[in-house]
Amino acid sequence: MPRRDHHLRTCQLPATTFAIALLALAIAGCSHSGAESADEIRIGHYASLTGSQATFGQSTDNGIRLAVDAVNQSGGLHGKKIRLITYDDRGDAKEAGTAVTRLISRDQVAAVLGEVASGLSLAGAPVCQENGVPMVTPSSTAPEITTVGNRIFRVCFMSGFQAYACAKFAREQLKAQTAAILCDQKLPYSVGLADEFEKQFTAMGGRITTRSSYQEGDQDYSAQLTSIRSSKPEIVFVPGYYTDVANIAVQARKLGLRVPLVGGDGWDSAKLAEIGGEAIDGCYFCTHYCQQDPRPRVQEFLRTYQKQFATAPDAMAALGFDAANILFAAIQKAPSQSGSDIAAALAAAKNFDGVTGRISIDGDRNAVKPAVILEMKHGVPTLAATIDPPASSAH
Repeated sequence: MPRRDHHLRTCQLPATTFAIALLALAIAGCSHSGAESADEIRIGHYASLTGSQATFGQSTDNGIRLAVDAVNQSGGLHGKKIRLITYDDRGDAKEAGTAVTRLISRDQVAAVLGEVASGLSLAGAPVCQENGVPMVTPSSTAPEITTVGNRIFRVCFMSGFQAYACAKFAREQLKAQTAAILCDQKLPYSVGLADEFEKQFTAMGGRITTRSSYQEGDQDYSAQLTSIRSSKPEIVFVPGYYTDVANIAVQARKLGLRVPLVGGDGWDSAKLAEIGGEAIDGCYFCTHYCQQDPRPRVQEFLRTYQKQFATAPDAMAALGFDAANILFAAIQKAPSQSGSDIAAALAAAKNFDGVTGRISIDGDRNAVKPAVILEMKHGVPTLAATIDPPASSAH
């Protein structure tokens, strides 16, 4: 995966062979000019291209670029080209807010894509809402993000459904009656998932043996893991990000804690197996798509992404691709490029054919879609189950 350490990345995208027949969408180019132009539509993206969550931001940006490039080749949106302007927020909330402010005030973007981390989306979303600019987050699952206002959307499922999927899988397929929880106490994503998992798991008849916490970047988890081991759970729910999760898995195995670890989409990075090694095998995580999905849309995306970036796309890449494409479809349908018209078209999206599944936007601007559970086998995420939203709730 190419490294992009500069604060602003702007480029003329190369051609690819991937064709999209999506409402005759089309886009072109990349630059950072602040001047208005009659023949272009500017789209902003803010992401953690550097820092501890860099693979998330880089993968998402790759997916967005692939979508821009593919649609470019079809001829244009309303006869106009797209400029993609990406800022590196370095995983810092203050930087995220500054990046979004700059995209809107200086670069005058029509819409914003980002962020991955819920805490960073919560920094950027109010800026977009205040300025009437639509924002689509590819993968922030915290429920409060879309409650910021009517310009804020997501293409991923929410934390509640992700936790439901993990609890349902643990109870019905792993047959677990007891679970311990180990979450990042400073991370809204992690705390939200932990809270909802505890609620769902107990509602399904399970019992939480203990709940412990850590903080991102900690190096020693022995005290928490020793306490968890003594409570004798059948699984441990660890809703963190891949670097911490991999280190937790290694230390858990060294302490003799052999039960499966289960987590969310924050695990979804090639670095998980690279850091965790054999310790992560036999563990499970909930995410947005599976590379083994035989659908032509998925397999074409895989082939094209691998050809362009020389690596397999993770879920963040797929979500970036879907977020860009659902936004482009909305721009194509909207009668104008005003924020209100684009937002209305986004709100009306139903059964959008994405790589991560068919996406419908509900009345609260959240995506309704299935989730997959992947098992780590010899370092390879392998499909274990597909979980649909419960009929009674979109979560």
